[in-house]
Amino acid sequence: MRTDDAASPAVGSPAAGTRADSYSAGVEELLRGVAEGRMSIEAALESLRRLPFSNLGFARVDHHRGLRQGVVEFIYGPGKTREQLLAIVETQLDHDESSVVVTRVAEADAAAVRSLAESRGLETIWRERPGLLAIPRAVPEARGRLLVLTAGTSDLPVAQEAETVASLLGAGVHVVADVGVAGLHRLLDELAEIESADAIVVVAGMDAALASVVGGLARVPVIACPTSVGYGSTFGGLSALLAMLSSCAPGVAVVGVDDGVGAGTIGALIARGRPV
Repeated sequence: MRTDDAASPAVGSPAAGTRADSYSAGVEELLRGVAEGRMSIEAALESLRRLPFSNLGFARVDHHRGLRQGVVEFIYGPGKTREQLLAIVETQLDHDESSVVVTRVAEADAAAVRSLAESRGLETIWRERPGLLAIPRAVPEARGRLLVLTAGTSDLPVAQEAETVASLLGAGVHVVADVGVAGLHRLLDELAEIESADAIVVVAGMDAALASVVGGLARVPVIACPTSVGYGSTFGGLSALLAMLSSCAPGVAVVGVDDGVGAGTIGALIARGRPV
């Protein structure tokens, strides 16, 4: 198991480095089996019935997302019982080839999911501060460069969420922390990183001014991710969200408050470019 203190999670999975469309490769093998007479049409139909999703009654687990979009199916932890979480994860492990990502999960529930993964000989990544547990599988070879900047150290949990997600989707990710505008010289020291990035995620709370400053420096898309960090007048991240939406820099797009998953996903898709 890797934790917050470990190196970036872009590689290390038993399946890391395999082709990005490993799920479509499975479909191809299924069709080839029918064409070559190694599989009956009835067996193939049964497999195809399970291809789009598994209906568990309380959840319909999407197994088609990797083939359809090239991203993973995220499991949002809050509101689910431990038994439901385990059933969803187990279904993904049985019928999907992509990474399994559980977000905002309590530590005790994460431990149960880790035990399930480890019983199958699978590696896990645990990021305690954002409450993210990942089981990396079929991680594409890293392509592109996504830069993740945080205004302060308190923004790091959301940045870690974005970093982990983007790495699992096959982007090269570099995190630079605590370069907020209260000390602008700290950001200017990272101009080389800004200029070499293919996309940038800016994670900031309070006045969220960092997004506009970076948007005025960068020649690539900037994904602004507001956080709920700040004192009472920040209203749980609302002030940061509105400030980012009101940015004078035209290259800045905005995700929801504390949405590291969304920022990391969008950043990875931009940084990696279209599938080759």
